[in-house]
Amino acid sequence: MAIVTFLSDFGQSDHYVAAVKASILGENPNINIVDISHQIAVGDIGHAAYVLDAVFRDFPKGTVHVFAVSNTTKRIVKNVAVKLEDHFFIGEDSGLISLLSEERPAAVVDINGVKPVRSPFIAKTLFGPLAGKIASGKDIQDFGKRLEDVERLMPPRAKATKKQIAGNVIRIDHYGNLITNIMKTDFDAIWKINDHFPYVINFRREKVLQLHNHYSDVTSGECFVLFNSMGRLQVGINQGSGAELLGLMIGDQVFIDFTLET
Repeated sequence: MAIVTFLSDFGQSDHYVAAVKASILGENPNINIVDISHQIAVGDIGHAAYVLDAVFRDFPKGTVHVFAVSNTTKRIVKNVAVKLEDHFFIGEDSGLISLLSEERPAAVVDINGVKPVRSPFIAKTLFGPLAGKIASGKDIQDFGKRLEDVERLMPPRAKATKKQIAGNVIRIDHYGNLITNIMKTDFDAIWKINDHFPYVINFRREKVLQLHNHYSDVTSGECFVLFNSMGRLQVGINQGSGAELLGLMIGDQVFIDFTLET
Protein backbone atom coordinates (compact mmCIF):
# COMPACT_ATOMS: atom_id res chain seq x y z
CA MET A 1 0.00 0.00 0.00
CA ALA A 2 1.25 3.49 -0.89
CA ILE A 3 2.08 5.64 2.15
CA VAL A 4 2.15 9.42 2.51
CA THR A 5 3.15 11.04 5.80
CA PHE A 6 2.12 14.56 6.71
CA LEU A 7 3.92 17.02 9.00
CA SER A 8 2.82 20.63 9.50
CA ASP A 9 2.50 23.60 11.83
CA PHE A 10 -1.26 23.83 11.11
CA GLY A 11 -2.50 22.68 14.52
CA GLN A 12 -5.73 20.69 14.82
CA SER A 13 -8.42 23.31 15.38
CA ASP A 14 -9.02 24.29 11.74
CA HIS A 15 -9.74 22.56 8.45
CA TYR A 16 -6.25 22.80 6.96
CA VAL A 17 -5.03 19.29 7.76
CA ALA A 18 -8.19 17.67 6.41
CA ALA A 19 -8.05 19.77 3.24
CA VAL A 20 -4.52 18.61 2.43
CA LYS A 21 -5.45 14.99 3.10
CA ALA A 22 -8.43 15.33 0.79
CA SER A 23 -6.16 16.60 -1.98
CA ILE A 24 -3.93 13.54 -1.56
CA LEU A 25 -6.85 11.12 -1.59
CA GLY A 26 -8.26 12.90 -4.63
CA GLU A 27 -5.34 11.48 -6.59
CA ASN A 28 -5.57 8.00 -5.12
CA PRO A 29 -8.20 7.06 -2.51
CA ASN A 30 -6.22 3.95 -1.55
CA ILE A 31 -3.25 5.86 -0.16
CA ASN A 32 -2.54 5.37 3.53
CA ILE A 33 -1.94 8.80 5.10
CA VAL A 34 0.00 8.91 8.38
CA ASP A 35 0.06 12.07 10.50
CA ILE A 36 3.49 12.65 12.00
CA SER A 37 2.61 15.87 13.83
CA HIS A 38 0.66 19.06 13.26
CA GLN A 39 1.88 20.70 16.46
CA ILE A 40 5.19 21.96 15.08
CA ALA A 41 5.92 25.45 16.40
CA VAL A 42 4.84 27.89 13.69
CA GLY A 43 7.64 28.40 11.17
CA ASP A 44 10.15 26.43 13.25
CA ILE A 45 12.23 24.60 10.65
CA GLY A 46 14.55 23.14 13.29
CA HIS A 47 11.63 21.63 15.20
CA ALA A 48 10.14 20.19 12.00
CA ALA A 49 13.47 18.71 10.92
CA TYR A 50 14.05 17.13 14.32
CA VAL A 51 10.65 15.43 14.35
CA LEU A 52 10.85 14.27 10.73
CA ASP A 53 14.41 12.99 11.18
CA ALA A 54 13.27 11.02 14.22
CA VAL A 55 10.78 8.90 12.27
CA PHE A 56 11.09 8.97 8.49
CA ARG A 57 13.51 6.03 8.31
CA ASP A 58 11.02 3.89 10.25
CA PHE A 59 8.69 3.99 7.24
CA PRO A 60 9.17 1.72 4.22
CA LYS A 61 11.42 2.96 1.45
CA GLY A 62 9.40 4.74 -1.20
CA THR A 63 7.24 6.54 1.37
CA VAL A 64 6.32 10.12 0.44
CA HIS A 65 6.72 12.72 3.21
CA VAL A 66 4.85 16.02 2.92
CA PHE A 67 5.98 18.85 5.20
CA ALA A 68 4.12 22.14 5.39
CA VAL A 69 6.16 24.44 7.61
CA SER A 70 7.15 27.82 6.22
CA ASN A 71 9.62 30.27 7.72
CA THR A 72 9.53 32.88 5.00
CA THR A 73 7.41 35.86 3.99
CA LYS A 74 8.74 35.89 0.42
CA ARG A 75 6.15 36.19 -2.34
CA ILE A 76 7.95 33.68 -4.55
CA VAL A 77 9.11 30.54 -2.79
CA LYS A 78 10.86 27.55 -4.32
CA ASN A 79 9.00 24.33 -3.61
CA VAL A 80 10.69 21.02 -4.26
CA ALA A 81 10.25 17.29 -4.55
CA VAL A 82 13.30 15.39 -3.35
CA LYS A 83 14.46 11.79 -3.37
CA LEU A 84 16.72 11.12 -0.39
CA GLU A 85 17.71 7.78 1.14
CA ASP A 86 15.06 6.12 -1.08
CA HIS A 87 12.32 8.28 0.45
CA PHE A 88 10.49 11.19 -1.19
CA PHE A 89 9.98 14.62 0.37
CA ILE A 90 7.71 17.43 -0.78
CA GLY A 91 7.72 20.92 0.67
CA GLU A 92 9.31 24.34 0.70
CA ASP A 93 13.04 24.47 -0.04
CA SER A 94 13.77 26.11 3.31
CA GLY A 95 16.84 24.09 4.26
CA LEU A 96 14.82 21.56 6.25
CA ILE A 97 15.78 18.64 4.03
CA SER A 98 19.49 19.37 4.47
CA LEU A 99 19.03 18.80 8.22
CA LEU A 100 17.75 15.25 7.70
CA SER A 101 20.83 13.58 6.27
CA GLU A 102 24.45 14.17 5.35
CA GLU A 103 23.82 12.37 2.06
CA ARG A 104 23.23 14.36 -1.10
CA PRO A 105 19.76 13.82 -2.55
CA ALA A 106 19.48 11.43 -5.48
CA ALA A 107 17.11 13.89 -7.17
CA VAL A 108 15.82 17.43 -6.53
CA VAL A 109 13.04 18.94 -8.65
CA ASP A 110 11.64 22.48 -8.60
CA ILE A 111 7.95 21.61 -8.65
CA ASN A 112 6.95 25.17 -9.53
CA GLY A 113 9.05 24.99 -12.68
CA VAL A 114 6.57 23.50 -15.14
CA LYS A 115 3.23 24.86 -14.00
CA PRO A 116 3.40 27.53 -11.29
CA VAL A 117 0.60 27.29 -8.75
CA ARG A 118 -0.54 30.64 -7.39
CA SER A 119 -2.42 29.93 -4.20
CA PRO A 120 -2.13 30.95 -0.56
CA PHE A 121 -2.75 27.30 0.39
CA ILE A 122 0.09 25.63 -1.47
CA ALA A 123 -0.01 22.50 0.68
CA LYS A 124 -3.49 21.74 -0.67
CA THR A 125 -3.09 22.89 -4.26
CA LEU A 126 0.44 21.59 -4.92
CA PHE A 127 1.97 19.41 -2.21
CA GLY A 128 -1.03 17.13 -1.66
CA PRO A 129 -1.86 16.31 -5.29
CA LEU A 130 1.82 15.80 -6.12
CA ALA A 131 2.27 13.48 -3.13
CA GLY A 132 -0.67 11.43 -4.36
CA LYS A 133 0.85 11.13 -7.82
CA ILE A 134 4.34 10.19 -6.61
CA ALA A 135 2.96 7.69 -4.09
CA SER A 136 1.04 6.13 -6.99
CA GLY A 137 4.24 5.56 -8.92
CA LYS A 138 4.87 8.72 -10.94
CA ASP A 139 8.51 9.83 -11.36
CA ILE A 140 9.29 13.09 -9.52
CA GLN A 141 11.35 14.24 -12.49
CA ASP A 142 8.14 14.50 -14.51
CA PHE A 143 7.00 17.45 -12.39
CA GLY A 144 9.60 20.14 -12.90
CA LYS A 145 13.10 21.28 -13.59
CA ARG A 146 15.89 19.29 -12.01
CA LEU A 147 18.08 21.17 -9.50
CA GLU A 148 21.61 20.45 -8.33
CA ASP A 149 20.82 20.40 -4.62
CA VAL A 150 18.50 21.62 -1.90
CA GLU A 151 18.99 24.78 0.17
CA ARG A 152 21.52 24.03 2.88
CA LEU A 153 21.53 25.03 6.54
CA MET A 154 24.35 24.45 9.00
CA PRO A 155 23.00 22.81 12.14
CA PRO A 156 24.78 23.50 15.43
CA ARG A 157 27.28 20.70 15.96
CA ALA A 158 28.97 19.47 19.10
CA LYS A 159 32.71 20.13 19.34
CA ALA A 160 34.87 17.20 20.34
CA THR A 161 38.44 16.89 21.53
CA LYS A 162 40.21 13.97 23.16
CA LYS A 163 39.24 15.25 26.61
CA GLN A 164 35.86 16.88 26.12
CA ILE A 165 32.67 16.94 24.07
CA ALA A 166 30.91 20.32 24.18
CA GLY A 167 27.36 20.45 22.92
CA ASN A 168 24.14 22.41 23.22
CA VAL A 169 20.49 21.79 23.98
CA ILE A 170 18.76 21.83 20.60
CA ARG A 171 15.23 20.69 21.48
CA ILE A 172 12.90 20.45 24.47
CA ASP A 173 10.25 17.78 24.02
CA HIS A 174 6.68 17.56 25.30
CA TYR A 175 7.85 16.08 28.61
CA GLY A 176 10.45 18.75 29.25
CA ASN A 177 13.34 16.47 28.32
CA LEU A 178 16.37 18.29 26.94
CA ILE A 179 17.79 16.87 23.71
CA THR A 180 21.32 17.84 22.74
CA ASN A 181 23.49 17.66 19.63
CA ILE A 182 25.96 15.31 21.35
CA MET A 183 25.84 12.00 19.49
CA LYS A 184 26.47 8.54 20.90
CA THR A 185 28.84 7.74 18.03
CA ASP A 186 31.10 10.63 19.09
CA PHE A 187 30.93 9.65 22.75
CA ASP A 188 31.78 6.01 22.02
CA ALA A 189 34.73 6.96 19.83
CA ILE A 190 36.28 9.37 22.33
CA TRP A 191 35.59 7.15 25.33
CA LYS A 192 37.43 4.35 23.51
CA ILE A 193 40.38 6.67 22.80
CA ASN A 194 40.48 7.40 26.54
CA ASP A 195 40.56 3.68 27.40
CA HIS A 196 37.12 3.97 29.02
CA PHE A 197 38.37 6.28 31.75
CA PRO A 198 35.73 7.96 33.94
CA TYR A 199 33.74 10.88 32.59
CA VAL A 200 31.63 13.66 34.05
CA ILE A 201 28.57 15.20 32.39
CA ASN A 202 28.30 18.90 33.27
CA PHE A 203 25.49 21.39 32.72
CA ARG A 204 24.74 24.51 34.71
CA ARG A 205 25.67 23.58 38.28
CA GLU A 206 24.89 19.89 37.87
CA LYS A 207 27.38 17.04 37.56
CA VAL A 208 26.33 13.54 36.56
CA LEU A 209 28.89 10.75 36.86
CA GLN A 210 27.28 8.09 34.71
CA LEU A 211 25.01 7.56 31.76
CA HIS A 212 21.74 5.73 32.28
CA ASN A 213 19.99 3.17 30.10
CA HIS A 214 16.39 3.92 31.07
CA TYR A 215 14.40 6.76 32.62
CA SER A 216 13.58 4.44 35.52
CA ASP A 217 17.26 3.99 36.41
CA VAL A 218 16.80 6.95 38.75
CA THR A 219 14.10 7.55 41.33
CA SER A 220 11.22 9.96 40.82
CA GLY A 221 12.44 13.56 40.83
CA GLU A 222 16.05 12.62 40.09
CA CYS A 223 18.06 13.63 37.03
CA PHE A 224 18.85 11.13 34.30
CA VAL A 225 21.21 11.40 31.33
CA LEU A 226 21.00 8.89 28.49
CA PHE A 227 21.31 8.48 24.76
CA ASN A 228 17.84 8.39 23.23
CA SER A 229 16.58 6.28 20.33
CA MET A 230 18.07 8.80 17.88
CA GLY A 231 21.51 8.46 19.47
CA ARG A 232 21.37 11.96 20.98
CA LEU A 233 22.34 12.78 24.55
CA GLN A 234 19.18 13.57 26.50
CA VAL A 235 18.84 15.10 29.95
CA GLY A 236 15.69 14.99 32.02
CA ILE A 237 13.96 14.43 35.33
CA ASN A 238 12.13 11.19 36.07
CA GLN A 239 8.44 12.09 36.45
CA GLY A 240 9.21 15.79 35.98
CA SER A 241 10.25 18.49 33.53
CA GLY A 242 13.99 18.76 33.12
CA ALA A 243 13.63 22.12 31.42
CA GLU A 244 11.80 23.61 34.41
CA LEU A 245 13.60 21.89 37.25
CA LEU A 246 17.13 22.15 35.84
CA GLY A 247 16.65 25.62 34.40
CA LEU A 248 18.05 24.68 30.99
CA MET A 249 16.93 26.24 27.71
CA ILE A 250 17.60 25.73 24.02
CA GLY A 251 21.17 26.80 23.30
CA ASP A 252 22.51 26.09 26.79
CA GLN A 253 25.75 24.14 26.91
CA VAL A 254 26.26 20.55 28.03
CA PHE A 255 29.73 19.05 28.45
CA ILE A 256 31.13 15.56 28.75
CA ASP A 257 34.58 15.75 30.33
CA PHE A 258 36.85 12.71 30.24
CA THR A 259 39.16 12.46 33.25
CA LEU A 260 42.31 10.43 33.83
CA GLU A 261 42.31 7.98 36.69
CA THR A 262 44.64 8.92 39.53
